[in-house]
Amino acid sequence: MTTTAERATPPAGRPGSAAADRHAGRWWALVVLALAQLMVVLDATIVNIALPTAQADIGFSDSGRQWVVTGYALAFGSLLLLGGRLSDFFGRKRMFIIGLVGFALASALGGVAQNLELLITARALQGVFGAALAPAALSLLTITFTDPAERGKAFGIFGAISGAGGGIGLLLGGVLTEYVSWRWCLFVNLVIAAIAVFGALVKLRDEPIAAHGKLDLAGTFTAVFGLVALVYGLGNAESHGWSDTWTLGPIIAGVVVLTAFVLIELRVPNPLLPLRVVLDRNRGGSYASIAIAGAGMFGIFLFLTYYLTSILAFTPVETGLAFLPMLGGVMLTATTAGSILTPKIGPRPLVPLGALIAAGGMLLLTRLDLDSTYVTGVLPGLIIVGLGLGLVFAPTQNAAVSGVEHRDAGVASAMINTVQQIGGSIGTALLSSFAATAASNHLAGKTPTPQLAAEAALQSYHTVFWWSAGFFVIAAIAAAALFRSGPLAVDPDAPRVVAH
Repeated sequence: MTTTAERATPPAGRPGSAAADRHAGRWWALVVLALAQLMVVLDATIVNIALPTAQADIGFSDSGRQWVVTGYALAFGSLLLLGGRLSDFFGRKRMFIIGLVGFALASALGGVAQNLELLITARALQGVFGAALAPAALSLLTITFTDPAERGKAFGIFGAISGAGGGIGLLLGGVLTEYVSWRWCLFVNLVIAAIAVFGALVKLRDEPIAAHGKLDLAGTFTAVFGLVALVYGLGNAESHGWSDTWTLGPIIAGVVVLTAFVLIELRVPNPLLPLRVVLDRNRGGSYASIAIAGAGMFGIFLFLTYYLTSILAFTPVETGLAFLPMLGGVMLTATTAGSILTPKIGPRPLVPLGALIAAGGMLLLTRLDLDSTYVTGVLPGLIIVGLGLGLVFAPTQNAAVSGVEHRDAGVASAMINTVQQIGGSIGTALLSSFAATAASNHLAGKTPTPQLAAEAALQSYHTVFWWSAGFFVIAAIAAAALFRSGPLAVDPDAPRVVAH
């Protein structure tokens, strides 16, 4: 008997029917979702470039500058799981639009801020609405593209945006700060959000909301409190040191409360995070890989930025432009090899290969010297890192929601953002600590001079690049061990295959 596959028409109102209808506007829907993702990702770095100018304009201390960054990270990282579950409960398109509008209004508030308190409040509100927006965007992508080949292409593009967004934020932040105003690093979100809201209303489709029980309040409280404590403690490590009470206390409290969260999720009837989402090998491999790789990425964006500005004396715009080749590498592999090969062979060969390539690029950066040039010293490593990251981001984001039931799409999508945020926080704390230790050791017992200070800074950057390479190697090992061989699982709520 010859077997052919064709898509059956699902009953009206069946969950998944909206995704099954491969409407002509699905690629425009991808544009809308990618635009929203870009806004959330670039906002993690676009403000960093503007901070020194904002500090001089408003007038606040260096410790205040840290909280402009940490306020966003705390709210965003701690509320992602709740945001993902709310999109499953109340509708992904609805939460997507709420997130867009709220993010835009919070950005406007930050753009007009005349004091530090209002700026931090605005950044925290950006994190709140970003936590609603990001998982809704990824889950809408999941239910819009159910065909494996099309899904691979869509996640390739989405993964490229996720991987390149930080670099785009550096470039855009540099241009706006240097030629317009630091406030436009926030106002630009109004333009992006307006386009995305219009596109969402016209092009996005959602499924009927499935029946669900009550929201898991105990799980929500412990998840939010535990993640806030963990991110807060890690954020204090750079300024307070690892042995300080305000570092160790919150970290320990966060780990204890998150352990309680897991125990609660094992017992409640409608968990905030059903453990079936995490315990699948492919999804678990995706979460582990992106968390570890996320820690390594900060070695590129943060400390290579320091090298470009302090050693090579690049302007903010030049610094942003310097990252473009890396972004090109990310987009090339994410939209070609990552999207074409993932549906055929799955993530297991691709993610370890990509992580090892990224590690090789970081090792090249450890050869930088005080008299290195951008073209011969920085550029080769940047391109190689970008090519590797493209192979990491596209397959992992696809795997993070592969085979998940549509009722769990929101929380599965939230997990990939949560682990990336936590991985980034851990990476920032660890790498900053390692850098400070390396610089102090180099300066110990020597007469301070400008040359010695530059050498100490360079030593700290080398240390970070070595550790970042190590993180990427660990990510490769985790991916090889956890991912299953073969193509990803099909969408369980997609139209069934019938035989003739």
